[in-house]
Amino acid sequence: MGDTLILGIETSCDDTAAAVVKNGHEVLSDILHTQEVVHAPYGGVVPEFASRVHIEVVDRVVREAIAQADTRVDQLHAVAVTQGPGLIGALLVGLSFGKALAYSCDIPLLGVHHLEGHLASARLGITQIPFPHIALLVSGGHSNLYAVQSPEHYEQLGRTLDDAAGEAFDKGAKMLGLGYPGGPLIDQLAQSGDARKAPFPLPYPSTQSFDFSFSGIKTALRYFLQTPQKHHPDTTSADIAAGYQASIVQVLVQKTIHAAVCYDISDIVVVGGVAANSLLRKTMADRAATHQFRVHVPELRYCTDNGAMIAAAGWNAYTHREFASLDIEPFAQQPLRDRPETMISCGTVNELPTCVLTT
Repeated sequence: MGDTLILGIETSCDDTAAAVVKNGHEVLSDILHTQEVVHAPYGGVVPEFASRVHIEVVDRVVREAIAQADTRVDQLHAVAVTQGPGLIGALLVGLSFGKALAYSCDIPLLGVHHLEGHLASARLGITQIPFPHIALLVSGGHSNLYAVQSPEHYEQLGRTLDDAAGEAFDKGAKMLGLGYPGGPLIDQLAQSGDARKAPFPLPYPSTQSFDFSFSGIKTALRYFLQTPQKHHPDTTSADIAAGYQASIVQVLVQKTIHAAVCYDISDIVVVGGVAANSLLRKTMADRAATHQFRVHVPELRYCTDNGAMIAAAGWNAYTHREFASLDIEPFAQQPLRDRPETMISCGTVNELPTCVLTT
């Protein structure tokens, strides 16, 4: 089989992204239009505004991606586009554009699950990541843990029961008056703080479940800020950010390492927007090294939403000829479903291997 060029289009939230990827991993172009300036005054994404901006820029972004790849539309083999989950209005823009482009070029349309795109992002720029591996997917809307047996086969081990880690970072930054987007701002501020001066309880540290819960730590931060007299005398905002971040990161790392130990899998992948967090990257690498596990994390630009990850996931569908019809519709919520034959043979979510949580 010759080289395969897939155009990926991503509009699930507030970023308009397009990229051309060759053979599922070689990124030929990567164009991103961010809407941070549009939504910053509101402290979060306004769905109606996001949709309008996508309409205004999607054509330009796709054209730039094709031009940057030094290719032509008639040289593309397929169009991969995010079908969901995400904001319905935003998804409609990208999906409609992708359908029209695929139809006009008479090439296959590939509907991609946004989370499968994130899982594929770790393979960008390299030829392969060993299988099976444990994958921690952490973003503004998701905190999921998977056992991944192949690019198409995965078993969900855990998920967030309420709020995701990225959402907790954004809301925490808002309470600290840092602005939007909050994750990078907390990360930056925390680097000059001392987490020991502002300790927070670990959010849902249960060793009996791989699920996550981050609603409680937001409440803990609110109470912490309302009772300044209980703080260390010289506690600063940087110390609070450091303690808050450390608590979230510690649980993410503990449960991921716990899964790798229990399932006897030596490779760990960390993807999603929160994978850009410097403390998470360092702590995961340090903790994994004590078990001689290998950690794989995408380049920073591929952690947040991007078109390259959608093209990479689309390549998997293309090689298996899993083409989408032109009448597919976007979906706001839908889990990344595993297939019966993909289950790892070392236990299930409801029947965890007996294991001691490593700290």
